[in-house]
Amino acid sequence: MNPKTSASDLSRRKFLGACCASVTATGMLSALAQLRMIGAVASAGNGALVRPTADAAPQSDFKALVCIFLAGGNDANNLIVPTDTTTYSAYALGRGALALPQPSLLGITPKTSDGRTWGLHPSLGINPDGSAGGLKGLFDQGKLAVLANVGTLAYPLTQAQYNSGAVPKPLQLFSHNDQQVEWQSSITDQGFTTGWGGRLADLTNSFNSNNRISMAISLNGQNSFQVGKNVAQYAVGTAGAVALTGSGTGTTANGLRTTAMNDLLAQSNSNLFEAAFGGLTTSAVNNSALLSSIVTGTSPFASYFTGLTSSLSQQLHMIVRLVNAQTALGLKRQIFFARTGGFDLHTAEVTLGNTTNGAHALLIRDISQSLTAFYNALASISAQNQVTAFTASDFGRTYNTNGDGSDHGWGSHHLVLGGAVNGGDIYGRMPNFAINGPDDTGRGRWIPSTSVDEYSATLAKWFGVSATDMPVVLPNLGRFAKPDLGFMGA
Repeated sequence: MNPKTSASDLSRRKFLGACCASVTATGMLSALAQLRMIGAVASAGNGALVRPTADAAPQSDFKALVCIFLAGGNDANNLIVPTDTTTYSAYALGRGALALPQPSLLGITPKTSDGRTWGLHPSLGINPDGSAGGLKGLFDQGKLAVLANVGTLAYPLTQAQYNSGAVPKPLQLFSHNDQQVEWQSSITDQGFTTGWGGRLADLTNSFNSNNRISMAISLNGQNSFQVGKNVAQYAVGTAGAVALTGSGTGTTANGLRTTAMNDLLAQSNSNLFEAAFGGLTTSAVNNSALLSSIVTGTSPFASYFTGLTSSLSQQLHMIVRLVNAQTALGLKRQIFFARTGGFDLHTAEVTLGNTTNGAHALLIRDISQSLTAFYNALASISAQNQVTAFTASDFGRTYNTNGDGSDHGWGSHHLVLGGAVNGGDIYGRMPNFAINGPDDTGRGRWIPSTSVDEYSATLAKWFGVSATDMPVVLPNLGRFAKPDLGFMGA
């Protein structure tokens, strides 16, 4: 034993270690995991516990962003497909066994045209109950926009510059872990420190003048997107708040354990790590109790998600409930993170001979049904104009096939959904669909024509960030030409 360490200190640390093992309220754990435990304790959740009596529809000045991360790298080459004869022929030649049959595509009429015609994956036209509609229907209604060929960039880049190395590329291109972090941080030429959602939360948390819980809520555990310097991400389960394991009240064993833990957490600590740990744990416990007092009982939105059992649908269902409770939570700004996986389809992407089925088609069907249910649930409380959902992913995938799958790519197409979206259109520039063509780095790994910075800045502007403050959220934005891509309205 260290002579400077007392037996009581050791017992105390052992007890805190046991508490750490049992605490699953990951508003604390995610902050610890990102080494934000010192000087970055959650700015919310440290006040007196408030127990509102009822939910309330969002206030008129409320806004929320919902990042939906498609983990593994979505093959967006089949998300939106050219339908004019010339371009479809090039598509079919390049995609080989992965090509969707032309008659199966759901034709759309974008508000602006580049001379080509387009169709959506047939699975994007499916409602939650299996009927026709889905995201295709929301595109037609002007509630959904497509963002073409977006990806990580350090600077704008041409094929010649890529080949010569004259312009820096993003670090570790085509690597899952690295590209997930770069998408979520929007900084591609330096090591990770914070996510752009975390920086956005740090900047806009002042909108939340009376919040008792973090404005950055994850429905899928720890992520890089929401890591900030001041606002700590707080994780919520699809069934509600995540509480301490084995907690209780009164003179039961669980009650005595909880009382002892609270007494220890209330003590002052000279050790910075222990002080930060205690603060985060207390904040997590209070947040859990507050949220449990609000999101209780049968969901008023259950009918919109009837029959949907996927992880994504459950995450979005809980997000609607949290949006509905924003007045009770004291929040006028919220940033959510949801994640669904399975997109790393090197094999079995399609069922050969029936490309409208297979693993990818089922994933796209889930996106259509879950997001459509989400939008309809928001509309039921008149919040559809105040919440914007957007997709992100590691990268796109190769245009050509390795047999019945595809490999890691680069530029990809994404979806933005909400009543404030200038939908019914394709934003950005779709690539030239030619292997070894002007947009190709090999095998149809498209060089992005739009940066993640520009994509993120357009969303951040709608969220309330001024042009003066935008570099705080997106430090590299000044390298690119379009800080506002135009897909968001008021």
